Amino acid sequence: MSMTNVEALDLILDHHRQLGERVNELVSDLVAAVSRTRAYALERAQLVSYMIDEVLPHAKAEEATIYAAAAKIPSLTVTVEVMVDEHLNLALGVERLARATNGPDAQRYATLLADLFASHVTTENEVLLPPLVADETLRLEEILTTMQRLTQNEPDPSSREDVVARDHEAVLFSKLLDAAMLLARGGSADEACSLVAAAWAVLRVPRADLALVANRSLHRLVRMAKQEPVTLRTKDDGDRNGTEVVLDVRSMPPSQRHETIFTTYENLDQGTTFLLVNDHDPKPLRYQFEAEHADQFTWDYLEAGPRIWRVRIGRPDATKASDRVIQKSGLGIH
Repeated sequence: MSMTNVEALDLILDHHRQLGERVNELVSDLVAAVSRTRAYALERAQLVSYMIDEVLPHAKAEEATIYAAAAKIPSLTVTVEVMVDEHLNLALGVERLARATNGPDAQRYATLLADLFASHVTTENEVLLPPLVADETLRLEEILTTMQRLTQNEPDPSSREDVVARDHEAVLFSKLLDAAMLLARGGSADEACSLVAAAWAVLRVPRADLALVANRSLHRLVRMAKQEPVTLRTKDDGDRNGTEVVLDVRSMPPSQRHETIFTTYENLDQGTTFLLVNDHDPKPLRYQFEAEHADQFTWDYLEAGPRIWRVRIGRPDATKASDRVIQKSGLGIH
């Protein structure tokens, strides 16, 4: 007998409660061990193991199921992006805890993990899940079944031995994002955006997970930058033969948009264009194009909101691209 969305929600909430209680219990054991100034290695190992065996696989399964469904609801898009970022921060927090060289640091990282997980679960329970329960076209039971299958059958990419030795790149990248945020808050948001876009270009292929985080961070940083007026191209002469590709990404999950756009660009012949249709100013994308394809693309706004943005993106002829590089460098012949 199938269950209702409300019944499935009760199971999810109960599982969240169990996870939270166990995390808090293990954190309390670690804090108590450190407070008594005795060895804390066992308590730390138990907490790290639980996070790796239970919490992080649960988080990954959520991204593939609950978050994928929520991302299709426009009002939840930003919430989903933030919560995926929090999953990365949980993983980084586990690594920091595993690497802690003294009791006070271990206690601090463990407490931060507990606080982040509690806040994260509260947001999911109170903000993300209710709209899914109310959606009559969605069966929460099927999502729950898929989550259980993923957490039970999918091999965990991390082992206990790997946690201490893994992902220096992720830690370094986290520091880079912190530096970019400081730049933006100090009035250099444009430089911060260029820095994160450059990191994205480096990470795009070998570390797609970190590239996705860079993409989200870039969107936040762009909102901190000075908003320059958009100049519209008044003469629309880009599609003379009627074969231009129109790429409307408004219905795509945010995690798929930029990769789809770059694939479309890379498939262009020289001298051709495609028309991008988006629901917000694709300025973050412009920074990424500058980082990966500097002086090798054209970018013309045809419509600039407030609901629809249309940008014609092209791959120019090699000779024209070379001319632009010369002009940009100031070496043109006058």
